[in-house]
Amino acid sequence: MHNSWQVCSLIVQVKCEQACTVTTALNQLPGCEVAISSPETGKLIVVVESEHSRTLIDTIDSVRNVEGVLSVSLVYHQQDEQCEENDETQSS
Repeated sequence: MHNSWQVCSLIVQVKCEQACTVTTALNQLPGCEVAISSPETGKLIVVVESEHSRTLIDTIDSVRNVEGVLSVSLVYHQQDEQCEENDETQSS
């Protein structure tokens, strides 16, 4: 059985006057967390985690669609796949 874990980080540029509202909206998306927020500059660092790449892409699209978001840039992506059979065999 394969387990997959994916994480990405985004730089999200928002309207300064909506930074707090956007931060709250993003933190409510499943697997999404605003790690750093700079309301003065309107820049947010957002971390998104998921088991499936399709869910990750859908979450990024949801971030883009939040009112007050001006741009979204993907700056990091990591995928880790593990096979439980291999893990069990290696631990024996």
